[in-house]
Amino acid sequence: MSSRRNGGSPAERVGASGAPGASDAAGAGGTSRARGPGRLLIAVYGVFALAATARAGFQIATKFSEAPLAYLLSAVAAVVYIVATVSLARAGTRAYAVSVVAVTTELVGVVSVGLLSVLDPQAFPSETVWSAFGRGYGFVPLVLPILGLVWLRRNRPEQRRRK
Repeated sequence: MSSRRNGGSPAERVGASGAPGASDAAGAGGTSRARGPGRLLIAVYGVFALAATARAGFQIATKFSEAPLAYLLSAVAAVVYIVATVSLARAGTRAYAVSVVAVTTELVGVVSVGLLSVLDPQAFPSETVWSAFGRGYGFVPLVLPILGLVWLRRNRPEQRRRK
């Protein structure tokens, strides 16, 4: 049997982090967050990535001049959801750090856009994913980053102890 069938030789199983055995595939080596409730969280992020991308693409392609700020914010939300989905699904400390930045950016975006859209509705003649704190999506965009940050906190990569 070939060593490729069993994941390759130790040298072939080196992940992007450069550490032997630190495969970047979720569930293989490293610290995978794609287990248990993490799978559901990643799936929800994936759905939002697809929905926000489709919405932003349609809005920008068909009616950008009507509400350019709202449609650009929809595109930003789509990018944030894509980055969060991919980084949450990957193992390793770099993916963890990217996840924390993406999910924190999402939370700041939802709260900022939510406040602006409630305080100055004229600035948002058309809704974004984050308008009114995600009201159009059942407030999932407001709750999702909170759950994401809690999940990330509970599933931190092991810290190496310095002596």
